[in-house]
Amino acid sequence: MAMTLRLTDEETEALRAQAEIESRSMQEVARAALREYVARRGNARLVDEELQYVVTTYEEALRRLGDS
Repeated sequence: MAMTLRLTDEETEALRAQAEIESRSMQEVARAALREYVARRGNARLVDEELQYVVTTYEEALRRLGDS
């Protein structure tokens, strides 16, 4: 799927500089950054879900530890 991404001049220059450093195209760098962002956000969601499970499941034990 094609899309248009509008960047500020500063974002464009930062992307251009990073692409040059990596000897890659700006498109390759942008797509890699997008994949990394989505992967990290997905992991954060999983951690949040697991943390909520632990807090709910061990609520009483955690409360008692806090009272100690």
